[in-house]
Amino acid sequence: MKFAVIGGTGLIGSQVVTALNAAGHEAVPHSQSSGTDVITGEGVDKAVAGADVIVNLTNSPTFDEASPAFFRTSMENLLAAGERAGVGHFVILSIVGVDQVPELDYYRAKALQEKILAAGPIPYSIVRATQFMEFVDAVLSWTTEGGTVRLLATPIQPIAAADVAAAVAEVAAGAPLGGIRNIAGPEVFPLDELGRITLSRTSDGRTVVTDPTAGMFAAVKGDVLTDPGAHLAPTRYADWLARAAR
Repeated sequence: MKFAVIGGTGLIGSQVVTALNAAGHEAVPHSQSSGTDVITGEGVDKAVAGADVIVNLTNSPTFDEASPAFFRTSMENLLAAGERAGVGHFVILSIVGVDQVPELDYYRAKALQEKILAAGPIPYSIVRATQFMEFVDAVLSWTTEGGTVRLLATPIQPIAAADVAAAVAEVAAGAPLGGIRNIAGPEVFPLDELGRITLSRTSDGRTVVTDPTAGMFAAVKGDVLTDPGAHLAPTRYADWLARAAR
């Protein structure tokens, strides 16, 4: 099969392209740098021409109130181009619990992306993933003040980007789900504990303080960012940390 991987040069997209090609498919990466602009529509028809499947892994350049407009415009352009090209399957990557945190602009935007896809003309699949292990350092930096990191005890079920890419490639190569597949890491941690584990494996001198008001996850209620019934990925956080430190 031929796959048009939009956003195919990013963290997940590049690995999806590699996985699909290794499985004997033809996966072609497309991005703004290669002439595919999902907002203006420039290059979109060319990118999806002849494709059996569109895998859309583009992301909003901001996480604020501007993000819904990005996902609406990009999805409308890609769906229209895909319909013209006769594409039979459209896949996106979303977030576990995305529809449970309406207080966050970005989560509302991703929920909107899902709705647009589900209402569109092309058979579809949505892969929802939990928080990426690769993003833990960024989460720590958001709430660092001097030598202190303020984190909530929100339950997190981190997943390695490589496992996300493998799951997206598997879904993309299969029949359209017509719905959602949740994927998650094999372990659940309170976010503050995850921060302490992360910092303990380095020479970082910061200390984690539990603060129920800290950062964007303060809007998250309960354990909506985890899913015990999800398809569980194999990579454990300690093993990922050990590999990342090499």
